[in-house]
Amino acid sequence: MRRSTDNSPVLSVLLVTFPFFALVLCGYLAARRGVLPQPAIPGLNAFVLYFALPCMLYRFGASTPIAQLLDPAVAGVYLLCALVMVGAAVALTRNARIGWNDAAFGALVAAFPNTGFMGVPLLVALLGAQSAGPAIVTIVVDMVITSSLCIALSRLDGAGTHGVGVALKSAFKGMATNPMPWSIALGALASALQFTLPGPVEKTVAMLADAASPVALFTIGAVLARSQMNQHEQVLVRDYVPIALAKLLVHPLLVWSVGTAAIAVGVPLTPFALTVLVLLAALPSASNVSLLAERFGAHNGRIARIILVSTALAFLSFSGAVALLT
Repeated sequence: MRRSTDNSPVLSVLLVTFPFFALVLCGYLAARRGVLPQPAIPGLNAFVLYFALPCMLYRFGASTPIAQLLDPAVAGVYLLCALVMVGAAVALTRNARIGWNDAAFGALVAAFPNTGFMGVPLLVALLGAQSAGPAIVTIVVDMVITSSLCIALSRLDGAGTHGVGVALKSAFKGMATNPMPWSIALGALASALQFTLPGPVEKTVAMLADAASPVALFTIGAVLARSQMNQHEQVLVRDYVPIALAKLLVHPLLVWSVGTAAIAVGVPLTPFALTVLVLLAALPSASNVSLLAERFGAHNGRIARIILVSTALAFLSFSGAVALLT
């Protein structure tokens, strides 16, 4: 990240991070005040998920060396930390009130950062385009492995009408219809083949990709506001604040510790890649987990509050992590 000599390090960080979180706040206020009607939010979400974000991920994938997109050290360190976060969150939160279903989705928001909608554009703005490679690797890990594991765990207490097999089938069907993995795969293929899109198509993709970051951030805020407005039941503070704090503090510390140990024993993980992984882990919880929780009958009010608190606090915690690491 380039820093002006006229600015303090903290101000230099805020010059990059503030607009991202400000756009989230704008979306939140627009939905809360009724400027953005709730029926319009799914349309924004669809634009980001099916048009803008896939184009952005394709462009980053196509411009990233294939070796970075297939980096086993990055995937291994990140996956190990995700598994530890999931296991610890389930073990510490499951009790008489919180069964496997709610504990599993609580664990998913503890381990799954908002990499797609927020992380990729934010890290590229902070660290440059070379940070896209490790970020894309983590998206694949979270969507394919972490999410599937938590969905399987959510079925262990027999909650709902679906068994583990049916739930996993539904999860894999959801991944197959999600355009993000496909856009990443196509970008990786283009990178491997040194393929470039025809000029007019490339321009169209670029326009959609440029729209991904602002619209996605605005949409995150709107989705958070809608979740808060539509949840009226009481949720105990101890059932959601500790998970939000674990996401923002424990997860990045765990990734830093495991990554540092991996480098010390000779794992080919570069310090730059480790910095990217730590900052990704310091992001707030992924907003799409709320949709998964609703689909599988978990306590969506609790999940929405975890996402909301982690997003609100991340402005300070993430900015602090950037100031420490860059």
